[in-house]
Amino acid sequence: MAHTILTVDDSKMVRMIVSKAFQPFNCAVHEAGSGTEGIAKAQETHPDIIFLDITMGDMTGFDALEKMRAMPDLANTHVVMLTAESGSKSIEKADQLKVAGYISKPFKPEQLIEQAQTAFNGSLAKK
Repeated sequence: MAHTILTVDDSKMVRMIVSKAFQPFNCAVHEAGSGTEGIAKAQETHPDIIFLDITMGDMTGFDALEKMRAMPDLANTHVVMLTAESGSKSIEKADQLKVAGYISKPFKPEQLIEQAQTAFNGSLAKK
């Protein structure tokens, strides 16, 4: 069975990097360019993992994640924060929201794949 991945970032380049990292694997990658769009796309696709930017125009990734955590069908979704912010307050907030991981930008595609392998209990399979 294919895994579902959602990348939420206001940078099209970051979304492209995430999508490209998972091309060799048996998974569907969905993209959203804002927090609002990300929430809607998460409700629609029920992703297995979400790569979520912290700093976006319409709302922060933390705001989007709080809304997702309040929804029973998304409350336990595996979320990895992708951000240029590496301050301790951001990391504390991420921990409070029970994120599974925190990757600082710039990042390597291997870091994304490693996080997905953890989320999928090592079952991320190549096509």
